[in-house]
Amino acid sequence: METVRWLVHEDLRRTMKDIAANVNVSYRTVQTILTCDLNMHHIAAKFVPRLLTPKQKEHRVAICQELCQCALDDPSFMSRVITGAESWVYGYDPETKQQSSQWKSPGSPRPKKARQSCSATKSMLMFFDI
Repeated sequence: METVRWLVHEDLRRTMKDIAANVNVSYRTVQTILTCDLNMHHIAAKFVPRLLTPKQKEHRVAICQELCQCALDDPSFMSRVITGAESWVYGYDPETKQQSSQWKSPGSPRPKKARQSCSATKSMLMFFDI
């Protein structure tokens, strides 16, 4: 049981099949040790679009408050807004849900996974609505 615990803590993404091969026990034995004895569960990371810094969050709030104030001060403000959006689109090699899964104890926080790392391919998309 201690060997299984050590292997899991060494690499939280290790599979039961890999652990069973390393310890030379059956898959079912590893499953019982992990789930019943060690009370661990294999879960996928929670996907979040971006992990923002506190400064970035404050900046977004300030911009929203400024736009709300402009709309309150000038009733024609919203009629003069042209909606536009631009975004850089990257080519990704996304990690599957199974690949991002890792072992977690009940007391440990759920892992978070930010946006995938960018590849060399990059395109700009633009959209305007008048």
